[in-house]
Amino acid sequence: MAEFTETGAARPRRSCLYMPGTNARAHEKAKTLAADVLIFDLEDSVAPDAKEAARAQVSAAIAAGGFGRREIVVRVNAMGTPWAEADLRAAAASGVHAVVLPKVAGPDQVRAAGDLLDAEGAGARLWAMVETARAVLCAPEIAAAHSRLVLFAMGLEDLAKELHAEIDGARTNLLYALERSLLAARAHGLGAIDAVYPAFTDDAGFAAACAQGRGLGFDGKQVIHPRQIAPANAAFAPSAAAISEAKAIIAAFAEAAGKGQHVAVLDGRMVEALHAAEAQRVVDFAAAIAALEGEPTA
Repeated sequence: MAEFTETGAARPRRSCLYMPGTNARAHEKAKTLAADVLIFDLEDSVAPDAKEAARAQVSAAIAAGGFGRREIVVRVNAMGTPWAEADLRAAAASGVHAVVLPKVAGPDQVRAAGDLLDAEGAGARLWAMVETARAVLCAPEIAAAHSRLVLFAMGLEDLAKELHAEIDGARTNLLYALERSLLAARAHGLGAIDAVYPAFTDDAGFAAACAQGRGLGFDGKQVIHPRQIAPANAAFAPSAAAISEAKAIIAAFAEAAGKGQHVAVLDGRMVEALHAAEAQRVVDFAAAIAALEGEPTA
């Protein structure tokens, strides 16, 4: 597998599909799906007596390739479990783009995983799952724990269980966790992916969760079923109108700058450097999506 270059916000991660590590059929089908990220799971979806077999199966699937330009990720077992170190070493050897660390409780776990990947000479980045109370409270420290860490992935199901809470439709009782984690991620230049929506046949509920996540500022959505991919991709991509507006902002600011002016006016509103920078991010992100979707999927 070619070395992966981290490109921050411009890397499309609108839909991040989980696949059980033991499900060879899902691994093969994923080659035809439009998910931006494929996550091979060795943790929650794999029984303890199947962990080693799943690890071998995932390594073989990644080595076989055929996933186009998608980001290939493995969720390992939590640090401190009997399988974590072997999972990390196998992921390092496979050339996977990133490793998801579940049940993170503090920065020490991220540092330990990152140091192990350093020792293995791997190119893999790290994603930390924020799914415990300690992770939420320690989010700033976790975000700064290791140079390999590039992203926070929210895990609200485990967090709600730990809090003895019920997740309502608007997730109002967990907004603090979402916002604190997102703030910590952005303060340290990390990406941030919203949590799964388990009711995969509830299209309206999923659409509402995506809209909320997009509104909060998340880059994409973790998904558990292929039917969730297309709506997640649409929800977290800039619309045609947004792209057109961004290009107009860039052009207006460039014209003003050419005249030695630091502020432009577009359609009766002021445009400053910060608006031009955000507009450029939108245009770059749209270009990255187009490049990804133009790649053959098999």
